[in-house]
Amino acid sequence: MTSRPRPVRRLAATGALTLLVLVTWRVAAGPPLLPAPPKPPPAHRNVRYGPHERNVLDLWRARPTPDRPGAPLVVFFHGGGFRQGDKSSIPSRLLLDCLAAGISVATANYRFSQDAPYPAPMLDGARAIQYLRAHAKEFGIDPDRIAASGSSAGAGISLWLAFHDDLADPSRSDPVLRQSSRLSCAGVDGAQTSYDPRFIRQVIGGRAHEHPALKPFFGLDDRDQGTPKADCAFRDASPIEHATADDPPVLLYYAEPDRPIPADARPGQGIHHPRFGKALREKLDPFGVSCELRHIADLPAETDLESAMARDLADFFARNLLQ
Repeated sequence: MTSRPRPVRRLAATGALTLLVLVTWRVAAGPPLLPAPPKPPPAHRNVRYGPHERNVLDLWRARPTPDRPGAPLVVFFHGGGFRQGDKSSIPSRLLLDCLAAGISVATANYRFSQDAPYPAPMLDGARAIQYLRAHAKEFGIDPDRIAASGSSAGAGISLWLAFHDDLADPSRSDPVLRQSSRLSCAGVDGAQTSYDPRFIRQVIGGRAHEHPALKPFFGLDDRDQGTPKADCAFRDASPIEHATADDPPVLLYYAEPDRPIPADARPGQGIHHPRFGKALREKLDPFGVSCELRHIADLPAETDLESAMARDLADFFARNLLQ
């Protein structure tokens, strides 16, 4: 078998423990990276789903079908290390591919760790899901068919919601908090499946566990290290720790090279490593929960990477929301 030249892919700033995953590539005789198509204006902009100023979301509505007036919904959470980012960073191709498949799309901001550390970002993600479910009729969505997506930090929020116990509390006076926070599926990019620095040091290696976003995310100082308080926070924040047999299917994309991290790597290098996904799949396989892993290196050399990833994610959502 003759080998063909592979594209050289260069990763620049990324979604979830940076701002956004941008994949560029070069091939000697291949097509250039296609420009992103423009996003249509949302049907509902800056809808307030909670009390904080960042508790806002945008919503694009797919056309309803006669047999199902409520469309399924994908909720996108942006990346940025829980310290920056905005809902406007949803990839336009993912948005358009979902809408073309008949799936509505929402994208939500959430509180940053410098204002409210864990569990605030995850609870905001849950409240966004609960709010949309509570207002399903108003927004023309099916409350029983809601999925999540996101990049890096947003991917972590999505997986946390996919695996965490339902946060619905029938005793609450707020009708939003009485709604379910559970998902039908989650499809994400560059996810950390654990935020436990001990897990990251052991599974990823190098100095990935020293990523500068981790300490602010937990709001812990040096005196908290090695205490039951830190141990509880590390475990509770990690999606993999909540995985059980009744969890929904997930799809995880990675772009970081699948190779060992050198001991002298810079702090945080490896924070989007494919080993995060492999560890999750090992946890889910005995439960019979589907965990699909993808890597951009496995895509055909002539592929426009962003288009391929968006199409694959949209197909995953269609398989799990439209059947």
